[in-house]
Amino acid sequence: MGCFPCFESRRGGVLNPGNGRDDSREEHPMVPPHIDRSSSVADSVNHRSNSGSKREAQSEKDVSSVNISAHTFTFRELATATRNFRDECFLGEGGFGRVYKGRLESTGQIVAVKQLDREGLQGNREFLVEVLMLSLLHHPNLVNLIGYCADGDQRLLVYEFLPLGSLEDHLHDLPPDKEPLDWNTRMKIAAGAAKGLEYLHDKASPPVIYRDFKSSNILLGEGFHPKLSDFGLAKLGPTGDKSHVSTRVMGTYGYCAPEYAMTGQLTVKSDVYSFGVVLLELITGRKAIDSALPHGEQNLISWARPMFNDRKKLPKLADPRLQGRFPMRGLYQALAVASMCIQEQAASRPGIADVVTALSYLANKAYDPNASPASSNRSGGDHDERRIRGGSGMITKNEEVGDSGRKRELEGSEKEDSPREMAGIFKKDFDRERAVAEAKMWGENWRGKTRASSRNASSANS
Repeated sequence: MGCFPCFESRRGGVLNPGNGRDDSREEHPMVPPHIDRSSSVADSVNHRSNSGSKREAQSEKDVSSVNISAHTFTFRELATATRNFRDECFLGEGGFGRVYKGRLESTGQIVAVKQLDREGLQGNREFLVEVLMLSLLHHPNLVNLIGYCADGDQRLLVYEFLPLGSLEDHLHDLPPDKEPLDWNTRMKIAAGAAKGLEYLHDKASPPVIYRDFKSSNILLGEGFHPKLSDFGLAKLGPTGDKSHVSTRVMGTYGYCAPEYAMTGQLTVKSDVYSFGVVLLELITGRKAIDSALPHGEQNLISWARPMFNDRKKLPKLADPRLQGRFPMRGLYQALAVASMCIQEQAASRPGIADVVTALSYLANKAYDPNASPASSNRSGGDHDERRIRGGSGMITKNEEVGDSGRKRELEGSEKEDSPREMAGIFKKDFDRERAVAEAKMWGENWRGKTRASSRNASSANS
């Protein structure tokens, strides 16, 4: 099962804290899969020493010369769709520009139109990367690119409109009249977002490193179906015998993997770390970085890590707005996944496929929000009906719980391990399974060589 055997079934020249805009950009675009690397795109990547005016001219050539399958819009069409970019159509603003809601006159389709800042090469570069990426990559958990506009110095992207906004909108700074996400929805969003990353890492060839995984880049459609958006910082992953790609450090403070922030060495495990931060946001309801909190609690990872090895403190990690309405074991398992994803050492983090397996299990194991709140599992008398799943079925056992009077509802195991303990178990199992897989591969290669030698011998005798 890989790393999780217990589940059966913005950027800145360095890093930009907060959600404010930052106009610093990646200097050169990645060439996506199946694009001719000898084209003008590749040429523009290599010519790093050109003057600004020459680069601008080259970027204009890049956009027009690459064969892109997405629909091309005129600026007039998109101005009409957004009522000339009126304020009432404004949806939000990011590092690359403003986003508007629009209606295409030709089809009547409701769309989101992102208008990039007209400030030269770097915006154009990321514009080209995003158009190419979303033209080549298609998955239910990636936002759908409808088309683009590259009239003169105008750069606009047209996406499907996702009515529920971003995950960030539903997790942080909620108005009093807005209901918080329930546990089932949070796990559904986590599992879907992980599937999007899995497609980029394991299905795309060569693999694509998203590099900007954060709650504001996860958009939500009907039924809270999550889709990854904003591919301007995406990079092709290492191929062949390369273990990483080296690049200028870009991303959002609080989500960036430590090894990438320190060395600029980027791998798919960098995305896994960022995913772990977002998973903790879903579990805790806290921001990755929140300067409004006391000093020791401003960084989500630094605040949460010390609690991972203390089972009594784990319930404190749950979002208070859930009001105890979550399965205690589900909380422990979700925290175990998050704990593995945010390991300091990249090699210790699981592959995203294992994360998908674990979270799909949690997402499919629906919790009844009308059941007794999880907090009731942690208070009460001196005895607890402790359920232990044995070899012959469910066993009920009374157990004294000590002076604190705490009660724990434990399903599926004799004792609940903390996420750190569970992570150790996962790591051992991962190493064991990797050794088995290597042994199988060696055995298959050996058998293949033996058969080939036998055929050669038979041919020589005949």
